[in-house]
Amino acid sequence: NSSMRSLKQWYQRRVRGVASTLAAGELVTDSLVIEIIEANLQSDACKIGFMLDGFPRNLVQAEKLDDYLDGQSEPLNNVVEFKVKDDILVERIAGRMIHQSSGRTYHEVFAPPKVPMTDDVTGEPLMKRPDDNATVLKRRLDIYHEQTAPLIEFYQKKGILRSIDAMQSPEKVFQDISVHFKQ
Repeated sequence: NSSMRSLKQWYQRRVRGVASTLAAGELVTDSLVIEIIEANLQSDACKIGFMLDGFPRNLVQAEKLDDYLDGQSEPLNNVVEFKVKDDILVERIAGRMIHQSSGRTYHEVFAPPKVPMTDDVTGEPLMKRPDDNATVLKRRLDIYHEQTAPLIEFYQKKGILRSIDAMQSPEKVFQDISVHFKQ
């Protein structure tokens, strides 16, 4: 369909400048992120609901999202905070490896491939994202503590924040999330 094709072309144009920004450990501008989110929320894929990962990242984005959703008569009804200690988060992310064509993920410590940096299924090389390194992650965590942490209070006041202890096993984290969404 032509509207989906034009959305894809629009999105691809926006993404080109984003990669270098992310690789440097910086965050994309609020206005561009909001523009991308709003365009995607208008797509058919979001008609029955949506989940945002890593957005909003600051109070300006949260307020803009609220304004947009209020205009659509679709208020936000749940926000999930995954609580993880910074050093554990760096270890988890810096150890990730990806098989690019399939999307399979591995981890140096938690789920290593049978042969280092090699996909278990195809034998093809694995890659590490350029922004999955300790230096970039520490910069992002500094930005998180400065800009994103205030969102916890913002959403607590609205009564829609669900805090999940993400230091637990993946199965327990999933169970805790499921409890909130069954309400």
